[in-house]
Amino acid sequence: MEAIRILLVDDHAIVRDALSQQLSEFVEFEVVGKASDADEAMTVAFEVNPDVIVMDIDMPGMICFDAVERIRSRMADVSVIFLTGSFNDHYIERALTIGAAGYLHKSESVKTLAMGIREVAAGGEFFTDEIRARVVSKKKSLSLAEGAKMRSETLTDREVEVLRYLARGLSKKEVAQLMHLSPKTIESHSTRLMDKLDIHDRVELARYAIREGLAEA
Repeated sequence: MEAIRILLVDDHAIVRDALSQQLSEFVEFEVVGKASDADEAMTVAFEVNPDVIVMDIDMPGMICFDAVERIRSRMADVSVIFLTGSFNDHYIERALTIGAAGYLHKSESVKTLAMGIREVAAGGEFFTDEIRARVVSKKKSLSLAEGAKMRSETLTDREVEVLRYLARGLSKKEVAQLMHLSPKTIESHSTRLMDKLDIHDRVELARYAIREGLAEA
């Protein structure tokens, strides 16, 4: 039986190294790569061809969901498990939209993560009970239940991503470069999200993003 090939993505070296060591103790696992952000994850994934990617959601640089979409456009069979420190509805919905196979809170044990890796590597899904209770199945796909959605549901996925970048203090030009979009497109997204939220100050926008769990404090 071939080992399950794992790529670990986290911006904290101590977390990457600890997970790598702990997962390597399972005979059926092989950690074939580590990356410190979503952009590096794309490069490493294309080099090592993992079966499963375990990725932190909140990292500097490129939004993890963008990276996963690009990885899966070239590697459709790779399974992705997201790790998060908070259960944010927009994150959950975005993860489900791009076909995440798993979604776990960082408070879970390595044993639970190992169970998840085995499950998604076999073609299944693995969500904690709290996540499973908040999603519904529609035509063999999962989505966030209507009752669980937040006020920020008026924002599109792109607008949320622009919001997250702007909340980090990045300029619109820097956001455009990271998202591989034109500055004009970013300007349009920015204008629409501010209109929808009725927020027209970058400081207040950052505060909103932090309050809603869409950016780190």
